[in-house]
Amino acid sequence: MTRQFADFLKNGKLAVGAMIAVFVLIAGAVLFSGKTTINRWPLAQKTINVGRLISYEPLPGVEGEMCQWVPAALPQEQRLVARAATADIPDAAKRAEVAKRKHARMIQDSYASYSSVAVDIANNEVVMTDENLFGILVYDRLANTPPNASMTEPKRRLYGEKTKIEYQCGLYIDPRNGDIYAVNNDTVDTLVIFPRGATGDVTPARELETPHGTFGIAVDEDAQEMFLTIQHDSAVVVYRKLAQGKESPIRLLQGDSTRLADPHGIALDTKNNLIYVSNHGSWHQVDPATGNLPPTGFLGFWEGKNNWPLGLNFAVPGSGENRPASITVYAKTAKGDTPPLRVIEGPKTQMDWPSGIAVDPDRDEIYVANDVGDSVLVFPASASGDTAPIRVLKGPKSLVKNPTGLFLDKKNNELWVSNFGNHTATVYKATAQGDTPPLRVIRSAPLDAPATMFSNPFSNAFDEKRDQILVPN
Repeated sequence: MTRQFADFLKNGKLAVGAMIAVFVLIAGAVLFSGKTTINRWPLAQKTINVGRLISYEPLPGVEGEMCQWVPAALPQEQRLVARAATADIPDAAKRAEVAKRKHARMIQDSYASYSSVAVDIANNEVVMTDENLFGILVYDRLANTPPNASMTEPKRRLYGEKTKIEYQCGLYIDPRNGDIYAVNNDTVDTLVIFPRGATGDVTPARELETPHGTFGIAVDEDAQEMFLTIQHDSAVVVYRKLAQGKESPIRLLQGDSTRLADPHGIALDTKNNLIYVSNHGSWHQVDPATGNLPPTGFLGFWEGKNNWPLGLNFAVPGSGENRPASITVYAKTAKGDTPPLRVIEGPKTQMDWPSGIAVDPDRDEIYVANDVGDSVLVFPASASGDTAPIRVLKGPKSLVKNPTGLFLDKKNNELWVSNFGNHTATVYKATAQGDTPPLRVIRSAPLDAPATMFSNPFSNAFDEKRDQILVPN
């Protein structure tokens, strides 16, 4: 604990107590008035006609030294001056000494963690994205890591700053030329495309600015259209397949009626002209009337673009919900606030964070990578409502662990699964079910190497009662 922070705690008891009292009074007013006005960040206001006190918990008593309290009523400049006057600021030599300190220990996964998988059928190769070390790896399709081997070395790998590869989650391989389409989900709002033979730290052959939180990708080769799910804004955008730069989407699917809720995986049934989307369930209402940020938008590049999803600055305060996981089905040309044709949802489905999805219209089946459920679920493609899966691939022998991506190789009648939880990509017969061992395994780490499953951790906390470190991703 720094001296400044200790002084703050010591002298801030009364102020903290006052703030708690004010909070309780406001909460009580909200609860009994039935109506309140909530300030949206940063400017707009929204009236909600249902007052609700979610919960509150008194802060524990504070013992020991506390920091000097600087009243918030002072202008920001005066507060900064007041803090600086009382702070024990180390000189340059002390700061340099602190900068040289080495950590006592580090929690880090030094191996690739596969987040998505796709097969280049024409060239008999399999491609995986690595969300841990930020890369793309290419292997022979028939590669199989022996149990006594530490890992299988890829034939080619794409890593480095020039690649603009970071939190990769969606992957598509062009069946005609082997081009790799890789989706960045979080810190880089850019879809990157590489030619088949690319390797090392190279710049993409083509880039496309995408909405923040893009996750899944599917392509209609006949229509030359590319479909992307937008996780945070609960939307699907459609581009020309060869779109690049700042080009706008040609269609947008978003709105309350769509039932999209934190969409992740997406698959196309071009035989029956359908879109299948897997939804984790996190949802908030968006309202064009609430937008209050500058026209550049928030966490995106939407200025001057058409069919751009409404983002965080259009969220209706208090509208957030955690809905059941689902699969929503639409006509392939759906746009706007269009309701789904069908929804698969309910406890019988066993879905828990459904991510990657694939469809086989010839067998009338859809495959779902069920992340938290450590399973692959197979449903009738025509299913609706609270439908139980017709097959479940799950168990210790199957090696399915936190699957986030999958690929159905119809030519070879195989199902590929990328397991974010154990450094493996596993392949099975397309009809596999139960605790079935994989036909082959590609492993990026030794058998006993634990997977931290870190994915953009923002902060951490220490649980003194359980002696555990908590890391939200």
